[in-house]
Amino acid sequence: MTLVQTRKLGRNGPEVSAIGLGTMGMSDLYGPADDAESVATIHAALDAGVTLLDTADFYGSGANELLIARALQGRRREQVVLSVKFGSRRTPDGGFQPVGYDVSAAAVKDRLAYSLRRLGTDYVDIYRPARLNPDVPVEETVGALEEVRQAGYIRHIGLSEVGPDTLRRAAAVATISDLQIEYSMLSRGPEKAILPTTRELGIGLTAYGVLSRGLLSGHWSTARTLGPNDFRTRSPRFQSGNLQHNLRLVDALTAIAGRLEVSVAQLAIAWVAAQGDDIVALVGARRRDRLTESLGAAALELDEDTLAEIDAAVPPDAAAGDRYPSPQMVTLDSERG
Repeated sequence: MTLVQTRKLGRNGPEVSAIGLGTMGMSDLYGPADDAESVATIHAALDAGVTLLDTADFYGSGANELLIARALQGRRREQVVLSVKFGSRRTPDGGFQPVGYDVSAAAVKDRLAYSLRRLGTDYVDIYRPARLNPDVPVEETVGALEEVRQAGYIRHIGLSEVGPDTLRRAAAVATISDLQIEYSMLSRGPEKAILPTTRELGIGLTAYGVLSRGLLSGHWSTARTLGPNDFRTRSPRFQSGNLQHNLRLVDALTAIAGRLEVSVAQLAIAWVAAQGDDIVALVGARRRDRLTESLGAAALELDEDTLAEIDAAVPPDAAAGDRYPSPQMVTLDSERG
C-alpha cells in the first residue's frame, strides 16, 4: 500500500497526511457496516501513514467515536490527529432533529466532554461545529472553542461549511486551522470565493465528499439498490434523471483514467489533491480493499494537460442536482458565500 505523504493544515494547523480517513460510513448513513472490518480498515490506514481520522459525535449517536477508541487501543495517541465535529442533534429513531445546530458556548463544552470520554483521550486535535446556527453568533461559538483550546482540551479550532464572511469573523476571534467542506469534481463551489478567502487568511481546507458520495467511485450504476437508511435515497444527485446524467460524466472520466492506468476513484482523489498543497482529501473507505484503492491516488500526479482534459470532461457546475436536499441546503452558510 502506498505510504501517504504529509501536508500542513493552514498556516498554524497540524501536519497531517495528505489523504485522511473519514469514518462516518462505518457507523451511520450508508447502510450496514462491519465493525471488525472497520477497525481493520483504520489499522490499515494508520499503517500506510494516514494520520488524520475524521469523525463527529453524532455519527451513530456516539458509536463512531467508540469505534475509533477501540481501533486506537495500543496505538500511540500523538501519532493520530483526531478531527471531531459537533452540533447536530439526533432523534431516538436514528434521524436528525429539524432544528438549529447546538453550537452555543455551553454546548461546546458539554459535547466535548462526552467526546473525550467516548474517544478515551484527554484532548482532541481539531474540534469544529458541523454547521453553524444563525441564532448563535459565530463569535460565541469560536470564543468558547478558544477557551477549551487554551485549557488544553483541544489543540486546534476548525470550521465546516461556512462562507467567506463567516470565516473572516471567526478568524478575528481565534486562529482557525482549517475549513472542512465538500469539494470534488462535481462540487466545485469552494473555488468561487471560499478558497481565495482561506488562502488569504492562512486557513487550510479539508475536502470531504471527494468521490461525491460514491458517484465518482467507478463502482456505481443505475441498477444499484440502496437500503432505507442510506441517505443517498434522498440525495438529489442520486435521483433518476440526475443520476443518469452524472454517471455519463463518470463515463467520460473513465476514459481518462483508463489512459493513465488508474481507477476513476484514484483520478478523482488525485484531482482534489492537485488543486493546492493547502488541501487535504478525506476518503470514506469502509473496507480495506476500498482504502487500498483510494490510497493509490497518493502516487498519482496530474500534469496540466490532464487537468485540462478533466475540466473539459467535467466542467464546473456540470453535476445535475444539489448536493443535499433543499431543507439541508438552506442550512449551509457556505452556499451563501
